[in-house]
Amino acid sequence: MIGILREAWHTAVPEDGDRHGPLQPLMLVLTVVTGLVDAFSYLSLGHVFVANMTGNIVFGGFAIAGVPGFSLLATVVALVAFAGGALLCGRVIRRGEAHRAGVLYRAVGVEVLLVGAAFVVVAVLGAGSTRYPLLVLLGLGLGVQNAVARWLAVPDLTTTVLTLTVTGIAADSRAAGGPGSRAGRRLLSAAAMLVGGLVGALMLRAGWHAVPLLVATVLLATVCLTARRLASSSAPWTRSP
Repeated sequence: MIGILREAWHTAVPEDGDRHGPLQPLMLVLTVVTGLVDAFSYLSLGHVFVANMTGNIVFGGFAIAGVPGFSLLATVVALVAFAGGALLCGRVIRRGEAHRAGVLYRAVGVEVLLVGAAFVVVAVLGAGSTRYPLLVLLGLGLGVQNAVARWLAVPDLTTTVLTLTVTGIAADSRAAGGPGSRAGRRLLSAAAMLVGGLVGALMLRAGWHAVPLLVATVLLATVCLTARRLASSSAPWTRSP
């Protein structure tokens, strides 16, 4: 247990010389954003995710089967928007220098604008009549986030996919004859998404429909400004993975 807590601490507060520098806590913040935004999309936009595409594909199957409450069109819009965001981020990555903080700054800067725009739409017009514009804005934003997280390649901190994370906790454990599961880092990643989803759901239940997106925008802006400051660093962790 002490080892797990120590690993979790070093993930949230990296040691000097860590291979990924300060990227780990920034990825945790982005994971909280995923929980917030998916809580909003699922609970306010009608059983659809804008970050977790595995779930969306399953929801598409539910919709085709005629299960009430699931929309094939909403699922397709979210999937296409997500793919568009990933494509956009791919171009951002390949047109700039391979400085990890610099790439994160540009990518999250785009995401801030998209999620912030979604917040304004909900605050002014509400979510009910703006379902598809919101799916496009949020899908694009989370597609950008997932693409940059994939490029940064910080182990076990993808900001979205937790299936392999949970698998690794068990399959790589000493009990399974593995080398050690990095359970501290992986559990912290799962906890970050749990917190985001929990906080987002509580806000929505309280009737604060735009607040999850406001909190997500503030967190994204914090990551963006931090990455901008780190973009001047020449430490080894800044080099392209």
